[in-house]
Amino acid sequence: MSIIRQIVALNAGSSSIKFAVFAGDDLNREGRGKIDRIGSAGAEWTWKSAAGQTDRETLPNLDSEHAIAEFMRRLESLVDPANVAVGHRIVHGGPDFIESQAVTPPLIAGLRKISDFDPEHLPAQINLIEVVGKSWPAAAQVACFDTAFHANLPIVARTLPVPRRLQSLGVRRYGFHGISYAYLLEELARVADPEAATGRVILAHLGNGASMAAVHRGRGIDTTMAFTPTAGMPMSTRSGDLDPSLAFFLNRTEGTTADEFFHMMNSEAGLLGVSETSADMRDLLASRATDTRAAEAVDLFCYSARKWIGAFAAALGGLDTLVFSGGIGENAAEVRQEICQPLEWLGVKFDAAANANGAGRISLDGSAVHVRVIKTDEELMIARDVARLFP
Repeated sequence: MSIIRQIVALNAGSSSIKFAVFAGDDLNREGRGKIDRIGSAGAEWTWKSAAGQTDRETLPNLDSEHAIAEFMRRLESLVDPANVAVGHRIVHGGPDFIESQAVTPPLIAGLRKISDFDPEHLPAQINLIEVVGKSWPAAAQVACFDTAFHANLPIVARTLPVPRRLQSLGVRRYGFHGISYAYLLEELARVADPEAATGRVILAHLGNGASMAAVHRGRGIDTTMAFTPTAGMPMSTRSGDLDPSLAFFLNRTEGTTADEFFHMMNSEAGLLGVSETSADMRDLLASRATDTRAAEAVDLFCYSARKWIGAFAAALGGLDTLVFSGGIGENAAEVRQEICQPLEWLGVKFDAAANANGAGRISLDGSAVHVRVIKTDEELMIARDVARLFP
């Protein structure tokens, strides 16, 4: 029996910090919160306790440095800094960090070396690790890598078709959302049976960032995202896969720089770029009947998802289970229906009534492919890794 303590699971991005607090050996969730819209006029702090009490406050004019200081101050009112451990979701682990591990000076130095792999996330995540270390020097910290789940992709799946010399720089398919995928496999084994999780599975984490993973015998064999999280499906503001010569074209015709192109493809593309109105699937579904651009954005998202499902079914040699998760996958019944109904050729017998009612299984009895909706919990997976490394 370990000493009862708290574990904070942190997820830092360029404009937000999300977190959850767990307590005791059973990892009881005490609540979750976030500080978001950092750098804008309307930054906001939110904390929702397990009992359902919500604390929300607007924090105007917070830049990144002051936002982190304010975040730590507020977090200290929720935890005991002398008896806490912290787990960090690290989006990119590069070629060397392939499993969760304790934060050490060599680990931080290693993350700095690969910051260019993911300039959207890594600098903010490194900064938060260092701030926590200075604020709570006695607290154990653990880095949990989103890329770890995909670390052992088959060579044919992880190799990108670029000059081989670039492999020495770490250029390969890494894949992301791995913490979510690890959780979904565990839950699939629990809610269905252990054999389901060892079969031919496609996991679809569809949210602001959207990706899929093909899994066989409990091992990832392919995934849609690649060297960075920009690749694969169109997402809320990320383009997904593109003709790489578009960068050259825009440079020649509009003088677009590399930095401008990167920003556009990560922050102005995807659903937002196609609809020209919103990056939020909820808004697009609400307006698609009267807004052609919104309808086209939704159609493109669902069409892309079906293409990837078909491709991964080919890679797997068939399909036994399809799992939807993430904010869109868990909540947008209309999107799930538009993805699944045309997949009858693949063996999907879709249960429209169960889907509309938010059931956990949305395929009919006798369907060759079982289709499930499972709510992901990346924060719990991070807490479990912290508890495992610091029992």
